[in-house]
Amino acid sequence: MTMYLDHAATTTMRPEAWEAFEAAAHSLDRNASGQHAEARKAKNALEEARERAATLLGMERPHDIVFTGSGTEADNLAIIGASLASGRRSVAVSAIEHDAVLNAARSLERFDFSVDLVPALRSGVVDLDAIGAAAASKPAVLSVMTGNNEVGVIQPIARIVEIVRRVDREILVHTDAIQAFNSEDVSLEETGADLVSLSSHKFGGPKGVGLLAVRKGVRLEPIIHGGGQEAGRRAGTYNVAGIVAMVAAMETAAADRASFKNRTGAERDVFESAVLAGHPGAKVTARTTERLPHISHIRFPGILAETFLIRLDQAGIAAAAGSACQSGAVEPSHVLTAMGFSDIAAGECVRFSFGWDTPQGAGWRAARSVLDVLGAL
Repeated sequence: MTMYLDHAATTTMRPEAWEAFEAAAHSLDRNASGQHAEARKAKNALEEARERAATLLGMERPHDIVFTGSGTEADNLAIIGASLASGRRSVAVSAIEHDAVLNAARSLERFDFSVDLVPALRSGVVDLDAIGAAAASKPAVLSVMTGNNEVGVIQPIARIVEIVRRVDREILVHTDAIQAFNSEDVSLEETGADLVSLSSHKFGGPKGVGLLAVRKGVRLEPIIHGGGQEAGRRAGTYNVAGIVAMVAAMETAAADRASFKNRTGAERDVFESAVLAGHPGAKVTARTTERLPHISHIRFPGILAETFLIRLDQAGIAAAAGSACQSGAVEPSHVLTAMGFSDIAAGECVRFSFGWDTPQGAGWRAARSVLDVLGAL
């Protein structure tokens, strides 16, 4: 692979995370739930990591950080756990959420919950009038992601929270901030949300670790049952090395935010301008809308994304499709459908995404490579 442009799927582990992981794997490889000295050593490192994560996310109490096995699990705990604990019988989620949120919400239908899908505008921004209407139905949880993982559009979470609070202060607002942490302040103070999900491998930490930040007083019904870890909210033996490495990556990513936005945003903009100049028919999705700096979502009319991705891969370029293959049948992206794309248009879209270790000049080189592939189609 000569050019990795799929950082929105997973990004390279940061050196600080590797160092923390290796040190913890060697010296903290005991069960943190044990009672002996070796276990307490692992537990102390775990709780120190929790305190550091809480500081980064503006938490009043460190134990309101719930460590999970992934961002998907954090989303599920937020949607299902908070809804089951609420006593209410409905949830509302935006139509452009990640499947981790959408399918978690739909799973509640088996418990006689109703699910309200909040529509998005053509710009990719959630319809704020529809947010107010959804809040009026008094759902247990209303969920809108901070930055879209496919097209990169940033949602006005603080404004959404304000709208919801005016209607009903008991509604819990959740935001999947998994794709946004690299470039945005997603603390509870900044977003106003009650629940914030993060995933380690999106900001330079190891895979298989995530967290859910929970505002003081919010109750959660556990969705994984067992030994009662995480104050009874999430059972399972702790991945101490993974958690310590995730928090090291969090701290590095947070300190690097301004530079990350400038670097990746510049490379993304150069990439898009060069592609559009060399292939005038191409169309950048939501180009005039506020977007995450590392994501470029482009439609190439008349070119099937599946075919294009194969050719890009053969040329050593890793990217992702704007549609997914499920059960052997190509289905249009639900995000693009919600934004008003036709099935044909959705099938012509490709996502390119940059990362913290994308080298200077990569945007221009990537554009030239993409244009070479386009020229050979």
